[in-house]
Amino acid sequence: MKKIITILALILTIGTNAQQTGEDKFGAWYMYFGTNKISDKLSIHTEAQFRYYETTGNFNQLLLRTGLNYHINENAIATFGYGYIDTDPTFEETAALQDDFTFLGNEILEHRIFEQLILKNKLWEFLIEHRYRLEQRFIDNKSFRNNEKDTQHRARYRLQATLPLTDTFFLNFYDEIFINLQDNAFGQNRLYAALGIHITENSSVQLGYLKNHFNSGNFDRIQIGVFFNPDLRKKKE
Repeated sequence: MKKIITILALILTIGTNAQQTGEDKFGAWYMYFGTNKISDKLSIHTEAQFRYYETTGNFNQLLLRTGLNYHINENAIATFGYGYIDTDPTFEETAALQDDFTFLGNEILEHRIFEQLILKNKLWEFLIEHRYRLEQRFIDNKSFRNNEKDTQHRARYRLQATLPLTDTFFLNFYDEIFINLQDNAFGQNRLYAALGIHITENSSVQLGYLKNHFNSGNFDRIQIGVFFNPDLRKKKE
């Protein structure tokens, strides 16, 4: 009887939480990006993002990414990289019940390989950046009763415009579309606007707003991004 009551309580909890996607909440992404020059042609990309369904909590996703950049010229960069992504796909904290009546958390783990090309140009006062990215996604879905592994492929294109206001302040805008290279071609679209501040010659901070659109819903996210791009090349005497 105790097991039956536990199962019924879990079903009711899952049914209630399934209707709560967090779409009416302001989430937050706290981010770090680095480009570290190691030679005239090569640099290392480093990145960490902590994403939450709400501004101060309710974990959604951890994203760690790195890559090797090849600077073709000052306006073109090619990158090959790797990303690790740990995702909680549910807005509410809900455990999953196995057949032996133990509980599992909600988790989707992903290992991602990506290839990328960035092209830059200037249009009036705007600094324009086109980012083309291909991703190979190796997904291990451990959420609820699923324990499935899948491989997916995706293409992304981001158009970004930066407008310098002064030597210290700037505005940054972008729109990025995600295209799945299998069923259901549209993945998501991200529309972003931010105010940026140059802290030093090689560091800056951005405070922005992101509208993240999926087929299943739209999400509002505050973004705080720290950018740190030290030159690691040895200085010539």
